Amino acid sequence: MAKLYFRYGAMNSGKSTGLLQAAFNYEERNQRVLLGKPAVDTKGDDQIVSRLGMIRSADFLIPPQAALRELFHRQAAADPEGTLLEDLESDDAAPAPVQVKPVSCLLIDEAQFLTPDQVDDLLRIAVLDDVPVLAYGIRTDFRTRAFPGSARLMDLAHSLEELKTICHCGRKAVFNTRRQGEKIIFDGDQVAIDGTDVWYQSLCAACYLEASGGRLG
Repeated sequence: MAKLYFRYGAMNSGKSTGLLQAAFNYEERNQRVLLGKPAVDTKGDDQIVSRLGMIRSADFLIPPQAALRELFHRQAAADPEGTLLEDLESDDAAPAPVQVKPVSCLLIDEAQFLTPDQVDDLLRIAVLDDVPVLAYGIRTDFRTRAFPGSARLMDLAHSLEELKTICHCGRKAVFNTRRQGEKIIFDGDQVAIDGTDVWYQSLCAACYLEASGGRLG
């Protein structure tokens, strides 16, 4: 039986880099992978962007309330050009459908933005469809509160792996701070995409508490 894996870490812990490396490893062995990312993550549009400079287009985006397993099945049934077998079969003049290579692994970037129901679908894909699922994401937001998608992944994943990075002081970073310029923000919506107006810095617990004046959440 395939498994659901959740690989999580603070900002700059190499999550997208690890995902792209995993995809490369599968494809180097002539195995097919699919890469998905939540549509709410507008940074990079439909691309998965590593801070090391590696970029790759996602195979599909996941709208906030979409049935993720259905999206996966539809994409898995597509040939490399994106033509669905069901579409080929519906055209009498079309040639016989090509054999589509089965998916060996589903990789999800920014998994914290999934809904709990979508995470449930990831488990179904792993267990019922026998396709390993590697989900990468942040565990908690800038207020140290768990993202709903991450919390559900912590509930369900067969395997949990923390990807580590360091604070500017040299300790292990575990929390994320939201910043506007040099100002640290402790209030606001849970989701604000990293960009020109907002950016994030990962800190250890001691530096986070110092910056927040002892505030958590």
